[in-house]
Amino acid sequence: MRFECQPGCTNCCDQQGFVYLTEDDADRIAAFLGQSKAEFETQHTFRTKNLLRLRVPRHAQCTFLVDGRCSIHAVKPVQCRTFPFWPEILATRRRWHETGANCPGIGKGELVNIESAEAQAEEMRRAHPHLYP
Repeated sequence: MRFECQPGCTNCCDQQGFVYLTEDDADRIAAFLGQSKAEFETQHTFRTKNLLRLRVPRHAQCTFLVDGRCSIHAVKPVQCRTFPFWPEILATRRRWHETGANCPGIGKGELVNIESAEAQAEEMRRAHPHLYP
């Protein structure tokens, strides 16, 4: 399989769905924003008993997508960093190609080492076991 993020592309950020955070994600982003973790969580997240996720703003998919760029790119969440190497996308060729319909980086660039792709999928599984029982 081939994958290379395309300059200026934010298609993955525009997809409907939630961005789940690990506690480490929240710590890193809060520090990057110069906020306490409590301030960050109050302003930017929604927490249930087992889940922490970014709030979805009314007229956008992600608060941190500003002027067509990720304003927290340097500390982006595991979920964002590992895309498109999520377990459910790597599960079948069909799913990989379906994702490619919205992701112009799929099918571009150098061949991706399968072990590297699977390691990222495993990182996603470990980070969010509630999504991958």
